Amino acid sequence: MGDLNGKTALVTGSSRGIGRGIAQRLARDGALVAVHYGSNDVAAKETVEHIADAGGRAFLIGAELGVPGDAEALFAAFDAELAAYGAESGLDILVNNAALSIPGHVGEVTPEDFDRSIAVNTKAPFFVIQHGLRRMRDGGRIINISSAVTSTAFPSTIAYSLSKGAVDTLTLTLAKDLGERGITVNTVAPGFIETDMNAALRATPEAHAQLAAISVFNRLGKPTDIADVVGFLASDDSRWITGQRFDVSGGSML
Repeated sequence: MGDLNGKTALVTGSSRGIGRGIAQRLARDGALVAVHYGSNDVAAKETVEHIADAGGRAFLIGAELGVPGDAEALFAAFDAELAAYGAESGLDILVNNAALSIPGHVGEVTPEDFDRSIAVNTKAPFFVIQHGLRRMRDGGRIINISSAVTSTAFPSTIAYSLSKGAVDTLTLTLAKDLGERGITVNTVAPGFIETDMNAALRATPEAHAQLAAISVFNRLGKPTDIADVVGFLASDDSRWITGQRFDVSGGSML
């Protein structure tokens, strides 16, 4: 895909899973990647080490999302670590990946669960984008990671679905608003990907097979399946694409 040499990227929630795969892909394409984590600094350090071992460049930033002042804390760390790395200030690629999924049908979701879902999955990306735009150079890329649950009914994670549906709308609106700066804004919507977030749902061979059967390819997705699409959207090859939602679910629920 496109050459990201000279670009700086920030990937939220990139210590593990999809986020780690995205960070590794962007670094492989030449970007300097800010690897963000909320609490698992050990896993985040592993991500940076994997990138360095492959010849890429990355640095760590830690900040809890979903709490007051989260975006300010995130970018205070970003600015400080970028300067310490000796890189030019500014941002070219922002990937909003960090999220949590609290299970529960409509009658089971507590107000605390609902507020937490919105705070991490919807409010945090909004204000991360707001602060990121103050640093983003014209022609930048904003890529929001949503979910296949926004296009089909998935009652057992209703709060998660609502929070991600708002992200889809955010993408559409921002694409219109930021076009004059040449900034593209797109959404990537994964299906079931083998990550820690859904490990409990595939704890047995039978459960794993049932989830795999949702895709027309009869398998679960890998973080690289998502990262490769993000790599395309981060590149100049995607310059004429904005405001779009990319279903990257392996033909799930067709």
